[in-house]
Amino acid sequence: MMERMGHHGWQGNPPGTEYEARRRIVEAATACIDRFGLAKTSLSDVAAEAGVTRQTVYRYFPRLADILSAVAIAGVEEFAGRMERHLAQFHSPAEVAVESVVFGVRTVPEEPYLGLLLQAGESDFFTDAVASPQSFALGARILRNVPVDWAAAGVTDDDLEGLAELLMRLFLSFLRYPSTPALTDDELRALVRRWIGPALRASRS
Repeated sequence: MMERMGHHGWQGNPPGTEYEARRRIVEAATACIDRFGLAKTSLSDVAAEAGVTRQTVYRYFPRLADILSAVAIAGVEEFAGRMERHLAQFHSPAEVAVESVVFGVRTVPEEPYLGLLLQAGESDFFTDAVASPQSFALGARILRNVPVDWAAAGVTDDDLEGLAELLMRLFLSFLRYPSTPALTDDELRALVRRWIGPALRASRS
């Protein structure tokens, strides 16, 4: 397969591996979205930006939704860093848990790349991405890096992935199925705090 890559353009610089090919297609898609916006970006645009045919793009990404998913995933690390910095402002495990849900619900739809799947209506892709072992592990890493005393709330290091899963599933539910009328940030914060907070306030002996 790699020998055939050179016959499909790549602006005269064919990739050496399939990983590199996929990375360059994702970069091309990101550039197109930045330039044209999501609604006006097509597979043809992505192919032209990468310097390949549509058939080459299809080989790695059968649908535009697959490319959007890859673009969104590429933005996860930057988003995780911003969430960590936001959560570092809070001083108790309960508040960190509450604010992680509020931050996710309010921020993801406005993210330039993470919000792509929501904008495109690709709910299955978005749900699968959030409710995945990789996402839960990332969530646990974010919680672990926030400077609060998890042990004081009875949360061990091994517990953090389970807590991250619970919070991410809660965030996903609020995001996919918002309340009617819509909750304000303070109302959402109060609701999550009422039911999640007590589990994280007192040390369990």
